[in-house]
Order: sequence, then C-alpha cells, then structure tokens
Amino acid sequence: MNMMRKPIITLVLLTLCIAASAQIKTVSILGDSYSTFQGYLEPDTNYVWYFDGTPRTQTDVTSVTQTWWHQLITAKGWRLLKNNSFSGSTICNTGYNREDVTRHSFLARMDNLGGAPDIIYIFGGTNDAWANSPIGEYKYERWTKQDLYSFRPAMAYMLHHMTLRYLNTQIIFILNSELKNEVNESVREICKHYKVKLVELHDIDKKGGHPSIAGMKAIAEQLKK
Repeated sequence: MNMMRKPIITLVLLTLCIAASAQIKTVSILGDSYSTFQGYLEPDTNYVWYFDGTPRTQTDVTSVTQTWWHQLITAKGWRLLKNNSFSGSTICNTGYNREDVTRHSFLARMDNLGGAPDIIYIFGGTNDAWANSPIGEYKYERWTKQDLYSFRPAMAYMLHHMTLRYLNTQIIFILNSELKNEVNESVREICKHYKVKLVELHDIDKKGGHPSIAGMKAIAEQLKK
C-alpha cells in the first residue's frame, strides 16, 4: 500500500509545484537610466547609470537590491523576464543636442522585452523633457518617420504598437516627478487614450537628478500601492 502511495504523493507535489510556478508573474522593463544597473540589462551593451561598488558623487545606490524594480519584484514574488533600459534614452527619436537616436530610443527597443511578459513597466519621458525634444502634436494614426522625432506622436505610436504587440500583458507607464507640465500633460492624455495604467510619482529623493536609495524605495512603495 505504501509503495503505491509514494508515486501518487510525488505526482500531487509535482502538480502543485507546476501550478505555483504558473502563477508567478513575469515582469519586463522598458526604461532609461532610472531602471539601469550594471550586469542586469539585456542587451548588455545598453548604457548604464547605476553601477555596483563604491558610491559615486552622483548616487548612493551601489547594489541592485536597492533599485526600485528589484525591491518591487522581490516584494511581490514576481520574476524579472527582461530589463531593456538604456541610460539617456528618449521615447522619441530626438535625443540630446537634437541627435538622431533612432537606434536606441524607446521605439527601437519596445519589441525586445522577452516575448510575452505578464507585466511591462515603461519608465520614460524624463530624457525627452530634459533634452527638450520636440513635443509635436497629438497623433493617433498614420504616423510618418518624421512624426517619430517628436514626443507626442512617438509616445502614441509606442503605446499603440505595444498594446497590440503584447496581448494579455498589463502595461503600466511610470511618470517621473519634477518634469515640465507639457510632458506631464502629454503623458496623461496619451495613456488615457490607450487605456494604459499611469502611475505618477511624487516626492522622489534624487542625487544628480537620479533616484537615491531613499528615492528608489519611494518609487517601489508607490508602485506597490
């Protein structure tokens, strides 16, 4: 009798493990410097802001466990699928000093998020604001190549494409604090149009314009809520 029960118990435990594994949500991140950390980006050629080791004058964040996404994913019991963040990147194809950044903008990377994550966090718009990228007009169809060099049409194109590309994926846009109103209002309007969840950050402590340890913790806590 005992010999018969062992395979049954093993099968039940295996089934429970598979079921538990299936319930673990996978998370991908499309971001800029705020979401980078050395050794945790794909592809690993992406520019990095946060490094492991000795604190620098620009930041006190020195461990990946201090990043907002590591704290959030750990607390939720989720699994990181892919972090495709690129320091200095804009959503649109116009970067700093009016440079053409078509090769590493958010638009260039939005298809490279690991296939089919359960959740995608888009954390962007900061560099579009800081670089004074052209704001452009609201446009929700028939985008031209030139349109994508301006923030509003590029943001709309990104959300349009991603909501179709990542079916059954929850897409959440994170809006940084202390950005200019023109960018803030644009993000609100375009997220509303595509019914994309928007989290507007507030009271984020920063060093060198980037979240400090305290700032990272605040971001994680606000996203948990």
